[in-house]
Amino acid sequence: MCDSIRSKSSGVLAPLFLGWLFALVSPLWAQDDGVSQPATAVSVLIVTGEDYPGHKWNETTPVLKEQLTKDQTLDVDVDEDSRILASPKLHDYDVVVLHFKNYDPKKPGRKAFDNMKKYVENGGGLVLVHFACGAFEEFKEDYEKIAGRVWIGLEHNYKDRHQHDPYGPFTVDIVDNDHPITKGMTSFKTRDELYTCLEGKSDITVLATSVSKVDGKTYPIAFVVECGKGRVFHCVLGHDAASLEVREVGDLFRNACVWVGTSPG
Repeated sequence: MCDSIRSKSSGVLAPLFLGWLFALVSPLWAQDDGVSQPATAVSVLIVTGEDYPGHKWNETTPVLKEQLTKDQTLDVDVDEDSRILASPKLHDYDVVVLHFKNYDPKKPGRKAFDNMKKYVENGGGLVLVHFACGAFEEFKEDYEKIAGRVWIGLEHNYKDRHQHDPYGPFTVDIVDNDHPITKGMTSFKTRDELYTCLEGKSDITVLATSVSKVDGKTYPIAFVVECGKGRVFHCVLGHDAASLEVREVGDLFRNACVWVGTSPG
């Protein structure tokens, strides 16, 4: 009886079984632009709400969120109060995206910085967008250990160094094609601010660079940092909404959120 049933239904059961097996294992190895996709959603929190007046966070944040949510594995929330960084809720997220520059040293404050540092060291993922390199200027030396490179600050003598090239076109050169964030990517053109204003001595892995039209020097545009059990991606692109809408810029930030959000720690 069982043999008879198996013989008559094998033409139906085999495709069904194969389809079920594919659905079961495919999330474990699915690829998107060279980045392994997680089997479950990656929770992301964009922290924004304040910045230098020339950076319109209320215009750029929706574009950044839209770029990230093009990857359906990224579940993105936004908080416009940087004091969320001091909350235990921070540890509920796989990835925290810093999209702000605070000028008030009391907001978000030392408690927030220490909580964020603990979050990363314990395995949380961190992504820095554009002028987030200038956040936590009051804890600059400590921040540099997480961010890899930080803004040189207003106190710097700019006679020997400029902050950034004038807003305009330049090429972003992908210099590491083996890293999961940039694997499969090629150099691309964008219109943005080419930051030349970073400093620091922490170990970083540079993924992309650009050549300044002002001084002819090559500067890191995107790089990663290992911090405890956590991963950090720092990219200085994203001055305005138009620069964040560039396809390859979206690829960088999406891939980065997946990579830092699936830290082995």
